[in-house]
Amino acid sequence: MTGGPRDGAKINQNLAEGTQKLGLGMGVGSQRIAIENPTSAESFHVRDIAPDIALVANLGAVQLNYGYSISEARKAVEMIGADGLFLHLNALQELIQPNGDTNFRGLMQKIESLVKEAEFPILIKECGCGISGKLAKQLFELGVYAVDVSGAGGTSWARVESERAEGSSSQRLGRTFANWGIPTAQAVMEVRDQNPEGIIIASGGIRTGLDAAKAVALGADLVSVAKPILSSALESGDAVYFEVAQFVEELRAACFLTGSSSPSELRDPEKMRRIK
Repeated sequence: MTGGPRDGAKINQNLAEGTQKLGLGMGVGSQRIAIENPTSAESFHVRDIAPDIALVANLGAVQLNYGYSISEARKAVEMIGADGLFLHLNALQELIQPNGDTNFRGLMQKIESLVKEAEFPILIKECGCGISGKLAKQLFELGVYAVDVSGAGGTSWARVESERAEGSSSQRLGRTFANWGIPTAQAVMEVRDQNPEGIIIASGGIRTGLDAAKAVALGADLVSVAKPILSSALESGDAVYFEVAQFVEELRAACFLTGSSSPSELRDPEKMRRIK
């Protein structure tokens, strides 16, 4: 959400301040704008605000078919002092965007090459359409560090693009496919079933700490959120801190109420049944 909009710098800085206080991780939005227009890079600079957090850079995987390579990947990571790089998959969004980049052919080979060349972890995330167990298995076999399923049920980028579109055809296409994809819960279960050891991140419709508890119970190792803290990120770092601290408190409450000493214990079948 912070890949270049007017308030991107403020959002990133407030997110960084809040997550630094809580000791949590953060990922930035697409840095393509800063790669192609270096004057935009400053809006992504948060390492001075959050020197200790796990910070992940971000580029569109499809750009590997449009001239991007290890060079741009390194630039994105070095730009913000990141610990790793997300490559996001957004075929539906690109399809609806005017002049979107829709050549996704051969990306698996490009991703594999990047994983081998990179000195930092490569993570893969969807953008609201979910990732299947089969695809996740292929990605893990390539050496991808973690997979964020980003399932259907949260922000619909198809609908976002339909609102931005000027032509009636694109507007209708976005509305038609607004709910397209694998729901987050289903995606987490599928990916975990076929990848017992893979690092799985759940996102897409995660709104509360209780939602996070359910995602962990279904097999996620980590949970990622955006929309629930967007309003607070437009306000201040303290607002982010209080919003996310409440989220964490809700997760702790779910652990307490199920007799779990840690979130990982939520996967116990007996404890899973208690989560409503």
